Amino acid sequence: MDGDTSGIAGGSSSAFAWRRWPGIAAGLGTQVAFGFTVWYLFWFLRDGVAPRGSDRPPLASALLVDALLSLQFAVVHSLLLWPRTKAVVTRRLPAEFYGSLFCVATCAGLACMFRFWQGSSVVLWHVEGAAASAIRTGFYVSWVALFYSLSLTGLGYQTGWTQWWHWFRRRKLPRRQFVERGAYAWMRHPVYLSFLGLVWFTPHMSIDHAVLTGLWTVYLFLGSYLKDLRLEGFIGDVYRDYCTRVRGYPFIFFGPLGKHPRRVSPEPAVLRLSDSRPRRAA
Repeated sequence: MDGDTSGIAGGSSSAFAWRRWPGIAAGLGTQVAFGFTVWYLFWFLRDGVAPRGSDRPPLASALLVDALLSLQFAVVHSLLLWPRTKAVVTRRLPAEFYGSLFCVATCAGLACMFRFWQGSSVVLWHVEGAAASAIRTGFYVSWVALFYSLSLTGLGYQTGWTQWWHWFRRRKLPRRQFVERGAYAWMRHPVYLSFLGLVWFTPHMSIDHAVLTGLWTVYLFLGSYLKDLRLEGFIGDVYRDYCTRVRGYPFIFFGPLGKHPRRVSPEPAVLRLSDSRPRRAA
């Protein structure tokens, strides 16, 4: 077959020679793990976690555990998105498997949350009737918006499928392009906005869910800022121009998540002939 085989079993540019069958199993297993994780995440965010029995720890301790679980997901997620981390990891791991590694780490972090989350009976708000139905609708719409937004930039890149599929077919992975279309014509971070809907749209806000919502809200806004920096570095002037025309989020009119100010290039200095004439001594 045609195409670049670097990073494939026998590829000379890879320090770690992957055999075909383990690589196939790793790629397919990642997609199965992703499917199960999304399923559990849906119910975790929708219904929360019931408080544990009589052996549950004091409220402060339980909330500390939940806060650490929320943060470990955010920290690992951010580290793997850091370009320096990818550069170090792909010295040993073929680049085509980095997306799978990212997906597996995401699934593992969420699995820890599902397993060790401490529920709480302390409720900040609880609504029923039409209001609850409206909030639930917002939650479901946020899921639709999330997958729609991911599809615009390539859902397969998020799960590692696209990179793995090119490895499987022994094809060179094309350079990923940024295309301003769909929701991205209106805001820079529709994926993060959709995820905000997942954590905020709940008719039953327990205090442990509030901890998750608060920490992930901060993380999503900070992540939006860091993503802009990464894409400016990867794409350059095209993305910088995009940031001057499109806000990070609707109704944000200032700051790093608003429209960026246009950079004005300094005018070159012009030497006038009169300035170059020698002056007479007084």
